[in-house]
Amino acid sequence: MTRKRATALARTIAAPLLVAAILWWADPGRVVHVVANANPAWLLAGLAASALSNFASAQRWRALAGWLGHRIGALAAAGVYFRAVAINALLPGAIVGGDVYRAVTLNRRGLPALEAGLSVFLDRLSGLWMLVVLGMAAAAWGVAGTSAQALVPAALRAAGAGALATLAACLLAAPALAIVALRQLGAALGGLEGPASGWRARLVAAARRPGAWRQYALQIVASLAVQALSIAAFALGGHALGIELAAWGWAAAAVPVFLMATLPVSFGGWGTREAAAVVALSAFGVPAAPAVGASVLYGVFGLMQAAAGGLLLARDPRETHRATVRQ
Repeated sequence: MTRKRATALARTIAAPLLVAAILWWADPGRVVHVVANANPAWLLAGLAASALSNFASAQRWRALAGWLGHRIGALAAAGVYFRAVAINALLPGAIVGGDVYRAVTLNRRGLPALEAGLSVFLDRLSGLWMLVVLGMAAAAWGVAGTSAQALVPAALRAAGAGALATLAACLLAAPALAIVALRQLGAALGGLEGPASGWRARLVAAARRPGAWRQYALQIVASLAVQALSIAAFALGGHALGIELAAWGWAAAAVPVFLMATLPVSFGGWGTREAAAVVALSAFGVPAAPAVGASVLYGVFGLMQAAAGGLLLARDPRETHRATVRQ
């Protein structure tokens, strides 16, 4: 057995074991009872927010691909994105499989491999970046504005509103500093020749493309919309279970929950997401069972969209073949 196959097998085994361990710790009977009594109207609202978040993500990625040199239609980008969601749900590795699929698809459509991979990398990084910015800003707002400080998690009280707001502002400005640094690097690399500098030159060229600042502003707006909708889906699922938590609390709790879901140790973030939800929401006084339930519902929203993406894959055998071969 090759190392790659052994790693995939380990993830396949680890994912259900991790989910089972979290459910056992939270009391599976209690989790089932909480989820079974969820409010259907709030569940539908959560599903809608989750689907809109993924559609907005597809358009954000489409904008990046267009800026890097490949135009793709809005519906075509959404189709590729939802196929990637299906692959993420089916293959071990959290978001890795779907991201590779998106890069390969753009490359097959004519975008060079480096630029295709860069579009996916920047898209993923943009989402995680804005998640942390939004979470920190929300936490700063909550710490500064909450009169009942006993309800604020100790870690956030210790950090203080000023430090959290400063960190959010610094993170928001970081990509702008990166653009400036890459452009300065371009001047330094101007005298270099040969293949060793080829990939560096192409990265610098990307930062120096016309409209880089416009793309930066667009990514702020698009990623803010994506993360606001994702957090809303998480919060609506929790609200369906009767969890009462301020909007800023959901935004702050979503940071570790969503980040842990991206770790390539399971299928579609299952297990790591639930573990993070228990820890993050318990800081706000939420019991383990509804915390796990809210995370499970968020995962179910994703699975329902993965089913739609799977139908798109099944309708086009060439796409299925490409995904399978490349994985």
